[in-house]
Amino acid sequence: MTKIAILGANGRLGRVVGKAFIDAGFDVRAVTRTGKVPAELKGATAVAGDALDRASLIDATEGVDIVFNGLNPIYTDWGKCLPMAENVMAACRANGALHLFPGTVYNYGSPMPQVITEETPFHPTTEKGRIRCAMEDLFRGEAEAGRVRTIVLRAGDFFGGTGSGSWFDLVVAAKMKKGVYTAPGPADLVHEWAYLPDFAVAFVAVARNLDKLGIYEALNFPGHAVTDLEIMAAAEKALARPLKMTSMPWWVLRAGSPFVPMWREIVSMSYLRFEPHRLVSARLADIIGEIPHTPLDRAVSEALVDLGIITDGNASLAA
Repeated sequence: MTKIAILGANGRLGRVVGKAFIDAGFDVRAVTRTGKVPAELKGATAVAGDALDRASLIDATEGVDIVFNGLNPIYTDWGKCLPMAENVMAACRANGALHLFPGTVYNYGSPMPQVITEETPFHPTTEKGRIRCAMEDLFRGEAEAGRVRTIVLRAGDFFGGTGSGSWFDLVVAAKMKKGVYTAPGPADLVHEWAYLPDFAVAFVAVARNLDKLGIYEALNFPGHAVTDLEIMAAAEKALARPLKMTSMPWWVLRAGSPFVPMWREIVSMSYLRFEPHRLVSARLADIIGEIPHTPLDRAVSEALVDLGIITDGNASLAA
């Protein structure tokens, strides 16, 4: 049985990806700082490991075949990203493990390419974009040196799954119980979203098709490239009532950004909400077969259930 360590198993992405690998029959090790397994990862082995402590991380991943890197510091703490990435590479080297990594669209900068393929060049224009590019440069260098094999699967903004911290739950759906849909940008602008359960299943499919992949691959995961108008229509269907659309008050964040670090970081990435973009892939379907894709109405409905905005019964009717 293939053994996989989920780094960041307490996080939203780690929980969803870990569950997908458990459901697929993998031997899953949930690595967290506390060594406690999230409720969603029943069946996983709990192991304590600190991504900022190299020896600890090497011990926590001993004997695994694959390391899924779901580590993602909060927006105001991205100085930890590269040190963590270096420690992950050390752990993979020490244990001979393959490295799976979720990529972002931050690498492309502003202006965003409207259509992003696997061949689209990086052009980071923010500190977060530059950090992401540096991380992928590190991974590619380790792979080309024959030390650590890495497969990157790149996606847009997350929605779905339990937990908080995404644009969907912090902004879009934040006031839905009061009948309000909050658009982070122009309502008719196409934005790339990734429904987390689909993204997780795609990682499982990649892990099952490693024989079709090279020493280093960066693949796109085409999720839901949709507008706020489309998401709102799906939400209205799930809620069985109309919503009032309002806009995110960017002027407040910009005015307060010199004084509130988190607002400053959010404003630095605001171009993503005003420049249309979508991910396409010429290769993923050839490698894994059909790309997981939950219809938008169902995905939004299930995401609202995860957030406690609607009940399972309502979700079944909406889907």
